[in-house]
Amino acid sequence: MEDYLRRVNYYETDKMGITHHSNYIRYMEEARVHFLEQLGYSYARQEQEGLISPVTGIDCQYKHSSSFNDLIRIRVRVRDYNGVKLTVGYTMTKQDTGELLFTGTSQHCYIDGAGRPVILRKQSPALDALLRREAEKNKEETT
Repeated sequence: MEDYLRRVNYYETDKMGITHHSNYIRYMEEARVHFLEQLGYSYARQEQEGLISPVTGIDCQYKHSSSFNDLIRIRVRVRDYNGVKLTVGYTMTKQDTGELLFTGTSQHCYIDGAGRPVILRKQSPALDALLRREAEKNKEETT
C-alpha cells in the first residue's frame, strides 16, 4: 500500500508555530480514506452499499512536533478486524528525516442507514474479505 503524504498548512499551526494536536486526528481520517480507496473500497462505495463506519474510539501518542510546510508520511494498516469491529493503525513520520511524530489507532464498527450494527460478512462479503486479508497481512509483517 502506498503511504499517504500530507503537507502541514500554516493555519494548522498554533501560536508556537507547531502543528496543533487536533489536526493529527484529521490526518488520520484523510489517510484512512486514501487507504480504503487504494483497497478499491472507498467510503463512497461503502455508503452506496448502505454501510456507515463510525469512529468508536481514538488512541494516540504524540512523539515529536511538526511545523508549517513539513511533509508528513502516514502509514495506515489494519491492526485488527473480527467481522464486526475494525482497528486501524497509523504511523506518522517526517518525510525528509524519518523522525517519528505520531502513532495512533482508530476503532470502528459498521452500521446500516438506520444505525443498526451489521455483520460485514453478510452485508458486504467483498469488503469483509479485504479487511480480513489486510489484518492478516499486518500480523505477518509484525511477526
